[in-house]
Amino acid sequence: MRESLRGYTTAVIGDIARQGIGGRIADELNAVAHLVSRTNVLAVTMTDFGVPVPARRALLEDLLRERVSASTLRLVLRAVEAERADEFPTVLHELYELGRHMHDLGAEELQAEEPLRGRTQWRHYAAGYATAVFEDVADTAGIEEIEDELFRFARIVEASPALLRALSDSSVPTPQREALIVALLEGKATAATVRLARVVVQGHVRDLVRALDYLVEEAAKARGWRVARVRAAMAVDADEQHEMVGALRELTHGPVELQITLDPGLLGGAVVQIGDLLVDATAEHRLEQLEEHLLRPDTTRGA
Repeated sequence: MRESLRGYTTAVIGDIARQGIGGRIADELNAVAHLVSRTNVLAVTMTDFGVPVPARRALLEDLLRERVSASTLRLVLRAVEAERADEFPTVLHELYELGRHMHDLGAEELQAEEPLRGRTQWRHYAAGYATAVFEDVADTAGIEEIEDELFRFARIVEASPALLRALSDSSVPTPQREALIVALLEGKATAATVRLARVVVQGHVRDLVRALDYLVEEAAKARGWRVARVRAAMAVDADEQHEMVGALRELTHGPVELQITLDPGLLGGAVVQIGDLLVDATAEHRLEQLEEHLLRPDTTRGA
């Protein structure tokens, strides 16, 4: 299992792992793992690199939506996206084992069993954890607030050598350092910010300030993926906006807000930018593609 999926799983079920529902999630993950392993057609489909991720995701969502809890389904679908297709059955078993450990062990025991992570591994873990947290935030304004709170907390820690030493001291049990962060931030920051700040003491991080700044960057990235900037040749009516939001939701697997500006210079269609993704659906772009196709040498004809 990749560290990003481990972090994502910890964020999704960490707070409920010791409760009855935590045991139920572990059992459901085990049942899904056995279902995939023992159903030949399903196993072949889910491990086939030739089947696109969205198709594999949709298959499992249709199959499991009414059979497992929302948290279990969320973890399984994330595994489809985050892991190699040929490793999917093994990853399901690993998810079950992690869920069972989180349910059976106390916080300190679980931390003691966690592997030591290097800088890159911790970043993957933290990115997965942050992804799950941001998925639960309703809008971009909420993510922007988290980004600002994390940034300000990083600057406070940076300016206080005593606080930095206290949070970075690996000889102090992790739960105690997490409790210090909670005491500092509770009532002054959102619950999501507190959850994310606690992650920086969970991975034997050497540079705690840089780790906090990394989470700030992840928040900025998540905010970018929530906003689709649209340049359109003409006004986009409510029905068209609804269709566009639906298509972008399928693409990003999360809520999307449209920011539409009119650009009469476009011949028609629209340009959509969401995060690093640029979709050029303008008439001008289509004409350029046609022109390129027409001017391309015909290699199928003989001399």
